[in-house]
Amino acid sequence: MQEGETLVEITTATICGSDRHTVLGRRSAPCPSVLGHEGVGVVRTTRNPDLQVGQRVVFSVTAPCMECDRCRKGMTAKCRKFKKTGHEAFDSDWPLSGTYASHIVLRNHQPVVVVPDLLPDVATSIATCAGATVMACMEQAGALTGKRVLVMGIGMLGLIAVEAAVRGGASEVVAVDRNQTRLEWARQLGAVVPAPSAAGADFELGSFDITLEFSGSEFGGATCINSLDIGGRAVLAGSVAASPTYALDPEWLVRGWRAIAGVHNYEPRHLEQTVEFIADSQIDWDTVVSEPIALEDVPVEVRATPGIFLRATLHQK
Repeated sequence: MQEGETLVEITTATICGSDRHTVLGRRSAPCPSVLGHEGVGVVRTTRNPDLQVGQRVVFSVTAPCMECDRCRKGMTAKCRKFKKTGHEAFDSDWPLSGTYASHIVLRNHQPVVVVPDLLPDVATSIATCAGATVMACMEQAGALTGKRVLVMGIGMLGLIAVEAAVRGGASEVVAVDRNQTRLEWARQLGAVVPAPSAAGADFELGSFDITLEFSGSEFGGATCINSLDIGGRAVLAGSVAASPTYALDPEWLVRGWRAIAGVHNYEPRHLEQTVEFIADSQIDWDTVVSEPIALEDVPVEVRATPGIFLRATLHQK
């Protein structure tokens, strides 16, 4: 291992939808490679002075260079030279980059957070992508106290966002999704759910102070933008594959003091915030994720059509 690197034995990994997109050809990626970017594990060997053998850790999706202009400005999520967990070619200088494996090598400068043993494996694994991305979105959204919030798309990110908005003091959190089971999970966390009869593209939601888009759909993006009230802010995170474009009236944006922000990847502080967040989470992780599968079953799972579950889980031990 090189200076600053750490060998981690993966104990649990979760399958993010973006890896399904990769396998199905919706997102380009090197091949062969070790996929998987959500995971938790135990330090087995390290040349990172801040870590110790035996510690249980989660790690960032991105491994920044910490030398480019973006890193110096605090935008390590968009480092010019970054490498990404589970996105690197097997014949590159980072072959063990993915979590669908027994071990992963963490790179020098890759953010790592030591987690308490009491935190559940599944939730901790999800923190490394979905959870930390939501924390970045909430930062972009700003203060939520007394505000009306729309969460579009109740996948894993959307469900976490519902809980974050409720805990953040929003006056009302409205959840929208086609899947009634997922909407029920959101309702249990405190969201308002539109009546099933209104679940078409033409139903009226009213206006919102904050809209959070996680569906990646044309309807979701348009609704989150068009539903902004005066002074409203839309945060878009779901459009990580080829997406339709939208017509935008600059006068409507300017006169309404509206704002639109995008979020992709996250900063180290967001991973730290997620670990703190899940310690008090009310999400029933055993309900929203599927039964654990074995490592050899991953190829079949990533090609399967997702059901109601928000994540599939891979237990190594």
